[in-house]
Amino acid sequence: MDTYVLKDILKEYNLKKQRADDQCKKNKKEIFLKIPEVASLQDELATISIKSLKNNMIQDQISREIGTQNLELKINEINNKIVKSLKRNGYDLEMFNPKYECEMCKDTGYLNDKQCSCLKQKIINIAYKQSNVLRLEDENFETFDTCYYSSKSDEKYGSTKSPLENIEDIRKISLNFCKNISNKNQKNLLFIGGTGIGKTFLSNCIASEVIKNGYTAIYQTAPILMDTVIQYKLSYGKNNDNKQKYNQIFDADLLIIDDLGTETMNNIKFTELFNIINTRLLNNKKMIISTNLTIKKLYDTYDERVVSRLIGNFMICKFIGDDIRLKKKKIN
Repeated sequence: MDTYVLKDILKEYNLKKQRADDQCKKNKKEIFLKIPEVASLQDELATISIKSLKNNMIQDQISREIGTQNLELKINEINNKIVKSLKRNGYDLEMFNPKYECEMCKDTGYLNDKQCSCLKQKIINIAYKQSNVLRLEDENFETFDTCYYSSKSDEKYGSTKSPLENIEDIRKISLNFCKNISNKNQKNLLFIGGTGIGKTFLSNCIASEVIKNGYTAIYQTAPILMDTVIQYKLSYGKNNDNKQKYNQIFDADLLIIDDLGTETMNNIKFTELFNIINTRLLNNKKMIISTNLTIKKLYDTYDERVVSRLIGNFMICKFIGDDIRLKKKKIN
């Protein structure tokens, strides 16, 4: 990434952190003015902090441990008094703590000199401006609505389940996938089914949950993903942005490839697609791939090495039902 772009991002982080810290100071000032008792108790905590530093310098281990235990008991006692005093006066203890957007890095962007997942995701979002990760506020498990799926089974769907039963099962599989994304035994997901029946929406739901849990995710359609790879190969060593996008395809915790089968393929792209899938499998980096193609069509379209990886290392989720987008248009 361009160093100027990274500097701009870190400026945003500094501003976010400063706003949270300033608001916290403002809250404390208001509370101390209205509740002098809390101000006094905070002074006691500050005094104990100094005593704690001195206690850590005691050479005798037993004496040091006893001193630490006594100080911890005193701190807990004072904190309990503060909580009770705040409640009596209609305040919440949370007002004493800055409300950071990312509690892991405290809006600094870094954890132990390494980029926090929130900063990594921010960089990904900028590198992939077309990415649906920008729509995750609207497309997540909280907004996932099954009302458009029929509760009646029909032979035309090729399943004994109704579309509603089927999507509820896939939703459970998806939630379990989110919980076990770092588990090497967790299979990747292959979403198969016609257009407009929820594959992309559910992929975004998973991305939203994964990002919320501190992981990074990239969403791309197959045509754009393959174009990104080819652009990097053609400009190798010449364009840092292309290199960064290429590396993120392999490094992100979750890669979502949508609309597999809509890209124009050639021998080079076949090789690169296999390389992406195989490398991520070897590194236990999870994937979700969605396609309108049937398993038979996948075998007809792709190299056997690609399809064998999909069949052997992915849990196949077949989406059934009618086009939801058409149903929405009829309702509107």
